[in-house]
Amino acid sequence: MQLADKVVLVTGASKGIGAEIARRLGAEGATVIAHCHRDVAGARAALAGLPPGRAHVIAADQADPRNMDRLWQDALAVAPRIDCVVLNAAIFMGSGGIEDDIEAWEHAWDTQWRVNVASPTRLMKHAVNHFVEQGGGVVITMSSWVAQRGSGSQSSIAYAASKAAVKAAAQTVARHYARAGVLSYIVAPGVVGTQMSIDAAALSGGVEKVTAGLAMGEWVPPAELAELVAFLATGRLRHMNGATLDVNGASYIR
Repeated sequence: MQLADKVVLVTGASKGIGAEIARRLGAEGATVIAHCHRDVAGARAALAGLPPGRAHVIAADQADPRNMDRLWQDALAVAPRIDCVVLNAAIFMGSGGIEDDIEAWEHAWDTQWRVNVASPTRLMKHAVNHFVEQGGGVVITMSSWVAQRGSGSQSSIAYAASKAAVKAAAQTVARHYARAGVLSYIVAPGVVGTQMSIDAAALSGGVEKVTAGLAMGEWVPPAELAELVAFLATGRLRHMNGATLDVNGASYIR
């Protein structure tokens, strides 16, 4: 129960990586505020078994960054002191690449910029100011290995760029607010066992081809990412502040 005294806000907690993170945080004793877009039932399922006082669900649409202001205020209404924010929610679009028409290009860049960059960084802004006021806190930003190596398909260029942008924002927080006790970590998964990765694999030859190219011959289990996030949320690894943690089974080493 290493997080028994912590309150953690997790975005995109109704499925995939976010749901696993919410479950793990709850298992470690945290009070979990699970954000979702519309799937309230999915977010509640991720928190199943937790007592009502430690399980909270808030719905907000990241397509409009201004909704993050309300999300933050609603989270503070649940718990006036928040110790950690996990910026996980994101959208992947497999169209709008170099070879697509300009309308598809504009839609892909605009949508993924708003959901993957403008909204999480706006929530990051609220969280960092809160952490500075209370003497410290943890921001964990879920990026991707495509932020370092580029996407495996030209169709998802905007997604790769969005993950690089949010990573740079998190690193900037680490550099400028470390003395205030703010810890900012970036997690960069490779191919994870989620529907989003299945959709992405379809652009690069399919699941079998993508799996064959992985050093361990298997996809990253979401539970392993949840385990890492739960440990980072403790704030024990202070001098790893600003680090990007690669989780890709030795398929991309730098």
